[in-house]
Amino acid sequence: MSLWSIVSHMPPEEFSGLFAEFPRSLRCLLADWLESQPWEFINGSDAFCTSVASGMLSAMLEKLRSAASSDGQQCQILQQISGIENTYRRDPLRLVAVLKAILEGEKAAVLKRDRHLPLSFHRRQEELKFSLGLQRLQHRVREIQALREGPAAPLQLNVRDPQLKSEVKPPESELPTLILEAMKELEVAKQQVLKRIQIWKRQQQLAGNGALFEENLAPLQKRCESLVEVYFQLHQQVMAASAELGAELLPRLLERFNEVLSSLVKSSFLVEKQPPQVLKTQTKFQASVRFLLGPQLLKASAKPYMVRADMVTEKQARELALSAYSNTLSESTGEIMHNVVALETNPTSGTCCANFKNVLLKKIKRCERKGSESVTEEKCAVLFSTTVALTPSNLSVQLQVLSLPIVVIVHGNQDNNAKATVLWDNAFSEIDRVPFVVAERVPWEKMCDTLNLKFMAEVQTTRGLLKEHYFFLAQKIFNDHSASLDDFQSRSVSWAQFNKEILPGRGFTFWQWFDGVLDLTKRCLKSYWSDRLIIGFISKQYVCKLLSTQPDGTFLLRFSDSEIGGVTIAHVIRGKDGSSQVENIQPFSAKDLSIRSLGDRIRDLGQLRNLYPNTPKDQAFGSHYNKEQTGKDGRGYVSTAIKMTVESERDQQPQSAAGAPPEGPQAQMFSLPVLQPELHPESLQSVLSPICPPAPFCPQPVPTGYPTAESNMDMMVSNNLASSFPSTSPMLSPSLVMDPALPPLPRPCLQEPRALMPNQYVAGGGLAAALRGPLAGATGRGDGRADPVHADGGPAAAELPKDAAQHGPCPPSSDFEQFLQEMALEGPPLCPPFTPPLQRSGYPSPNASCWGLGESRWDDNVRPGHV
Repeated sequence: MSLWSIVSHMPPEEFSGLFAEFPRSLRCLLADWLESQPWEFINGSDAFCTSVASGMLSAMLEKLRSAASSDGQQCQILQQISGIENTYRRDPLRLVAVLKAILEGEKAAVLKRDRHLPLSFHRRQEELKFSLGLQRLQHRVREIQALREGPAAPLQLNVRDPQLKSEVKPPESELPTLILEAMKELEVAKQQVLKRIQIWKRQQQLAGNGALFEENLAPLQKRCESLVEVYFQLHQQVMAASAELGAELLPRLLERFNEVLSSLVKSSFLVEKQPPQVLKTQTKFQASVRFLLGPQLLKASAKPYMVRADMVTEKQARELALSAYSNTLSESTGEIMHNVVALETNPTSGTCCANFKNVLLKKIKRCERKGSESVTEEKCAVLFSTTVALTPSNLSVQLQVLSLPIVVIVHGNQDNNAKATVLWDNAFSEIDRVPFVVAERVPWEKMCDTLNLKFMAEVQTTRGLLKEHYFFLAQKIFNDHSASLDDFQSRSVSWAQFNKEILPGRGFTFWQWFDGVLDLTKRCLKSYWSDRLIIGFISKQYVCKLLSTQPDGTFLLRFSDSEIGGVTIAHVIRGKDGSSQVENIQPFSAKDLSIRSLGDRIRDLGQLRNLYPNTPKDQAFGSHYNKEQTGKDGRGYVSTAIKMTVESERDQQPQSAAGAPPEGPQAQMFSLPVLQPELHPESLQSVLSPICPPAPFCPQPVPTGYPTAESNMDMMVSNNLASSFPSTSPMLSPSLVMDPALPPLPRPCLQEPRALMPNQYVAGGGLAAALRGPLAGATGRGDGRADPVHADGGPAAAELPKDAAQHGPCPPSSDFEQFLQEMALEGPPLCPPFTPPLQRSGYPSPNASCWGLGESRWDDNVRPGHV
């Protein structure tokens, strides 16, 4: 973006005082061209500045005449152009001052409004400054040459005014002074090149956090080559004038020349493609280094120059940097396979590179860590080194360059914390720092920029974080819910707050939680976030404040505050008495959303009507719905579909007078032909008594605040069967009697075991399998099926609920022990040890239905990043 692209949309009144000597209409015609000229860097009134100004005046007049030919007011514009030429032809430096003032005024107006200028404008200004400095240096070389060769070789300049030519040649006695000035300008140009290389390196490091990065090294290589070319020209003139310079000045000049060349050569050896900053041992990776001055300076050799890659610790990297990379590495801190590659020059592309492919870090030698530093805070680097001979002097130079900091891990569960170390280092390190020193505390405002940059890069979206999101994140990381948004702007955040201290009441750090949100959004929610359908970063308390006054069915989406990588739906429900309540549905993980998308889950829930504040859900999420399959497929099978249901806490039964916890919701089941919903529980006493042990053998899981999910995934019992009985037990409460048309039910524990029904993995027959239905999810294998019975007494059917003994007398303790001994001869026990399922408190529980037989969802409570 250019400066003019911003100025042209601003009110003209803000610039009225700038165009007293230069018409605004001509400024509009010149547009971006005016910014592409070095008006601001022409300082002085010598012959060089005058010649450059005169050439820019001629180029501007030609540009204006070309633009006027296509303008409707050609006559008026031509008159203005003629006036400009008559006014400034004899004094082009005056034009430079006028246009410099106009550009300065435009920059000030943009800075006042936006507080910053476009990055492309700064980059262009830096290029103009270097280009003009290089022209001045070339002009100095020609001056020196003209002075040495005498009047026979007049200096050729691009100057139209003949009076200026007589001012070009300085007195002969000023030759040493002129050479010293040229040497000083050469060193300034070198510093500009080195600074530009450092900026490129810094931008490459920020790109690791998601910043935009211009990777093309061709402009930088051209700049280096141009400066080295002028260097050799000036060096040649100095050597030719060695007699005039004397024995004292010449050695000092040659020493300065060597320092300039050495700095340029060593700094032009760069890591073009960085190795991974989180590097796992026994994992292959790639990297490449590039020698910008290689095509110009490398001397032809019978054997190719070889580049070596070695792993170094932070301490070794610091020692190398302090020695200006003149020392040789004594010992590598890790063993790298395939770490020697040839430095090859490509004449076609004009590049000199060494490409490392299939490099493998076999093992790493850990160094002593300071304080409470963990292995994921230990930073290493790859050192690339080689020795080359340069033309034309056949000078041997050792080239060394360090990669960006690397955190080496040996297991995938270290990845999350290693990424935090890399993110912090990339974001807050300084140019030309001592490796790898980084601030322990940074302003919160900078942290916000870093999180936004990382979020947009990872999710690959143009929708960044908003100030409301920053407010929530500040409350979370500082654990302060009383401060205002402005209060947080003046605070600083520490590395410990970022990824060492566990958040209050949680089992994870701030970064582990934020990284979980990144992963979830990247994998499952990118389109929803880009469409601004997810508020995301908002607290549960503020959600209640927003939704409490909204009509029934209003909902919004937010990231779970208590879980890593979860998104939840908060919605308004109203009871018969008109009271409202905001409920948060149990968070969905990436695995949940891979089973059924977020849009389809929202469509499934009829109680969700309008996305906050008042957008109908079909209008908001219609483009995210997946097409439902109906009818039969090509093989003749009837299509199936997953549907999500949520049971509100209002539908849960209250706790009993004795203080027992509320039972989970009734499980919906498919129909089993031998059961009828109109029958009574007394008929089952004879069947239940022999197989139901006392309560301690069959503990009932105690809910921790979440209403239990509806489940219809396990056995074939009628859907209306589960919802027709008000009993307190989710399994034994239906009133069931025998169908008169069928033979009496046998007692499974008193007969020989029969063959299992399809999908029935319980010893003891069909009824025992039916009784375990709602508990299948607690011990399921995670693949949609229950665990099969093993002959060796391994995982079998889940045991009966804790209160199952209420429904019939159980055998005495001694009889029961005998019963177990008998059953041990026939097969696995009916009641293996039961592990209650983990519950997540505070949310109604969603579950899919119509899945078929088996478990509807996997246990996703344990997730990466939990401590």
